[in-house]
Amino acid sequence: MGSEIEKTFKFVIVGGGIAGVTCVEQLSSKFPSEDVALITAGPHIKAVTNYKQVSRTLEEFDVEEKPFSVLQEKFPNLTVIHSAVKSLDTRSHCLETADGRVFGYKKLCICSGARPKLLTQENPYVLGIRDTDSAQEFQKQLSKAKRIVVIGNGGIALELVYEVRGCEVIWAVKDKAIGNTFFDAGAAQFLIPSLEADKAEVAAPCKRQRYTTEKPNPNAAHTFTADEYSRGQKPGGVQPGSALGPDWHRGMELKGAEQVSRRVSVEYQCEVEQILTSEEFLVSSKQTLKPDTGSWPVYVQLTNGKTLGCDFVVSATGVVPNTEPFLHGNNFSLADECGLQVNDHLMTSEPDVYAAGDVCTACWEHSPLWQQMRLWTQARQMGWYAGRCMAADVLSEPIELDFCFELFSHVTKFFNYKVVLLGKFNAQGLGSDHELLVRCTKGQEYIKVVLSRGRMVGAVLIGETDLEETFENLILNQMDLTAYGEELLNPNIDIEDYFD
Repeated sequence: MGSEIEKTFKFVIVGGGIAGVTCVEQLSSKFPSEDVALITAGPHIKAVTNYKQVSRTLEEFDVEEKPFSVLQEKFPNLTVIHSAVKSLDTRSHCLETADGRVFGYKKLCICSGARPKLLTQENPYVLGIRDTDSAQEFQKQLSKAKRIVVIGNGGIALELVYEVRGCEVIWAVKDKAIGNTFFDAGAAQFLIPSLEADKAEVAAPCKRQRYTTEKPNPNAAHTFTADEYSRGQKPGGVQPGSALGPDWHRGMELKGAEQVSRRVSVEYQCEVEQILTSEEFLVSSKQTLKPDTGSWPVYVQLTNGKTLGCDFVVSATGVVPNTEPFLHGNNFSLADECGLQVNDHLMTSEPDVYAAGDVCTACWEHSPLWQQMRLWTQARQMGWYAGRCMAADVLSEPIELDFCFELFSHVTKFFNYKVVLLGKFNAQGLGSDHELLVRCTKGQEYIKVVLSRGRMVGAVLIGETDLEETFENLILNQMDLTAYGEELLNPNIDIEDYFD
């Protein structure tokens, strides 16, 4: 770094997403007389609003985009530097920004998030959805579209296929069931009818009234090859969350050019073999496979042998940690998926450098009930905890690993149903050493409990079940539930009375 250091800050945080902003708030309020800097490339920051602690580990909040001046007004000791980071020199403790300025730091926290894994970088007909700009671009393209192909099976794909109107959606997933990042085939089967119904017909899920052990209809249009409630089901690769708000489509009209309401068809267990322009498609040997009449701007050839024409392709296949500008010339330890490795104080392998949120990989020995998934809740928790760890380090105080890392918990909404995930909700890492209890009331609720050696280790709750606090307690207490057996999910027994 050739230039002189313009200013040295006690704390520098890189990234204006949830993790970075939460970390900034923590440090700026704890050290009101120290200089804190936030370096962010965008003009807006992501702020947590309407925060609610639902239970010991469950939290709900909204994410809002706000101009970064909001933070500066709140914290007089904060400087916001509006630029991308070009390089980092951990030996001399300084960063260079894209506009050529150099800033020093005593402690640095990298919260640069992640970027979408695009199927292809070059093709103008392939859109990745990650931030507000790309969501608006998607909305614009969609308004002229008659058919789109969505590739991916994480949260963003799930929300997208449900929200789009006036356009045929072909959804290609690599798994045997939809949404396997978040739930199993049984839950997917419970949600599938919502995709087929028109929005107006789907009543809001209501409280349970009756008990049924209705298994999904094996003759329904969507059959699952997976044994629905199979024991020992291995979850698929965990895909990171998205950098939009949890309700990013609220207030956006996602409407295509056709007069249909919702038309979604799912292609299971397939991936993209190649993406062809209309010219490439015409000269390709696959021409004999004419997928449909009419010509489309782009064609997607899937590994199941189908070639589908469409107006554009949405790539929603997960994310890659944004570590680029920080690695050159430094010695960061990276995890398998290229995240910065952090220990239980969120410190990287470089001195005085911390990381939080999607850019990092939690490399301490996890609690048996927690796993990292690149989600909103974890970005907020990590940013908050990173701020506390940096503060403790400066003040030479000891700090314990935060309680939020004891139990994985996440509240979200899919297909207009409330979804709560707790612990090893997909039996992650349990092999065959577990059993599942399932209760399903069609159109109302789906409850799955994961038991290991008689103790509850995970749960999926879809609908207004009111069981999240009870189940959270049962998981945290590790009480032996062998005596209750199947009765655990009998709705005529008020389980809350037993365990609260």
